[in-house]
Amino acid sequence: MGSSQIIAGVDEVGRGALFGPVVAAAVILPATAIAPLTAAGVTDSKQLTADKRNRLAAQIRQLADCGVGLASSYEIDRINILQASLLAMSRAIARLKTPPQKCLVDGNQRIPHLPMAQETVVKGDQSVLAIAAASIIAKVWRDALIVRLSKHYPGYDLASNKGYGSAKHREGIAQLGVCRQHRLSFKSCQGVSQSSPKTPAQKR
Repeated sequence: MGSSQIIAGVDEVGRGALFGPVVAAAVILPATAIAPLTAAGVTDSKQLTADKRNRLAAQIRQLADCGVGLASSYEIDRINILQASLLAMSRAIARLKTPPQKCLVDGNQRIPHLPMAQETVVKGDQSVLAIAAASIIAKVWRDALIVRLSKHYPGYDLASNKGYGSAKHREGIAQLGVCRQHRLSFKSCQGVSQSSPKTPAQKR
């Protein structure tokens, strides 16, 4: 790897959620960003508090080239969650201001039809700073989206569970049925009517 090579770290969040899109981010860190972001504590987003993620995301955006891409719940149902995750990653890379020469992709699945070199890195969000930065950008962006959507879809406790299958979320599905942002191909969302007569929320 030449030191002048433009490298993007790529990661996604929301694969296991029952509601909302899967979101990916791609981040190109200039050499000048590496020391301050390391010192600030950039690491796998799952190991950080929400406040710390928000602070780090703002810092990463100031110092780095960031792209965000998503695949909708409809696309997840149509092509499956793995393919939708890879599609979101591809869209995130396309949103970067500068096309990278190589992408370091979290996990073990290559992104199909990518026009540049790529390398998969298992647990890359714990070992590669650019992937960790991408995990933070994607998580903060998706969480903010789900909080906004929670106002339109009350009854599922989305602001708290961020679309994942918490007890309150499953309870909401049982009582209200599913809405158009739910992933109907996921087992927890199946066998539940979208227009059940016993769901007042659907009649509004």
